[in-house]
Formats: sequence, C-alpha cells, structure tokens
Amino acid sequence: MSNEIFLEASEILKFQLNRYPLLFIDTVSVEPMSKATSRKNFTYNEWFFPSHFEGDPSVPGFILLENLAQTFIMTFLVDKKYKGMPTAFVSADNVFFKRKIKPGNVIETTGVLEYFSRGIAKGSVVANHLDFNSGQKELVASAQLCIAIPEVINKLVPKLPS
Repeated sequence: MSNEIFLEASEILKFQLNRYPLLFIDTVSVEPMSKATSRKNFTYNEWFFPSHFEGDPSVPGFILLENLAQTFIMTFLVDKKYKGMPTAFVSADNVFFKRKIKPGNVIETTGVLEYFSRGIAKGSVVANHLDFNSGQKELVASAQLCIAIPEVINKLVPKLPS
C-alpha cells in the first residue's frame, strides 16, 4: 500500500509558502519523507521570458534552482508537523545547468530526501526536460540541497536566563 500524495498547484499552496509569481511547480507526487516528483510547464506567458532574452527566451538559472528547491521541500512539508512552515536555504552544492529551457518546455523534477533531523533536510534533486515527440528525458539541472525549517531549529536552541 502506497502513501503517495498527488497535489495540483492550488493544493501545493497549502503546504509551501511560495506564491505567484514565484511558484515554479504545477503538480507534484510525493512519497512523504522520501521522494517528490514535480512537473512544470514553462509557457510563453511566463513573466521572465520577455526580458530573458529578447529573441531567444529561456528560463533563468535562479528559477531552475528554485524549481529544484520547491520540489525537494515537498518531501517533508507534506508531513502534518511541518505543513506550511517557512523554509530557508542552507546550501546548494554541486549545482549544474545542462540544458536551456525555452517557452513550451516541460520539466520533470525529482527530489530525494536523504537526511532529515531537527529541522535540517538534505538531499539530491534532478530536473529533466520531457520530449513529447520521442518520450525521452534530457538532463536540465541537478543539485545537492540543504534546507532548514527555522521554526523547528529555534525550538531546539537553548534559552538564556533573563
């Protein structure tokens, strides 16, 4: 029996604090405290395409990194103890961008939670371009992420006497 959860954009908003225009996952399938796989369709109407770059629009790297992070945080934010809590980057290591994403491209991103303790989550994330003609996947970006839940960490910090 699987405890996999499938969420569309309106439901994702219940679990993470990213909102338009900075929500970069359309759907996500989550195995809580284990793995999340999202999809994002980058339409020509995205706010950043007209200026990045005129004549040859592409998704900026910071948006791809944010897509990786938003997918990854869903691995633990679907747990009722952490639902809706703010998160913060601790580190993004071994970040690689392998392919340009253009208007109309769809990417599938998979994040794997490798460690979670005391409000610190570590794992790996990979995004692939989905080619509808061939059915092939091509690597877009990847990273090793460390994300914190400050609210959890702050509860663990010893309080000094007044």
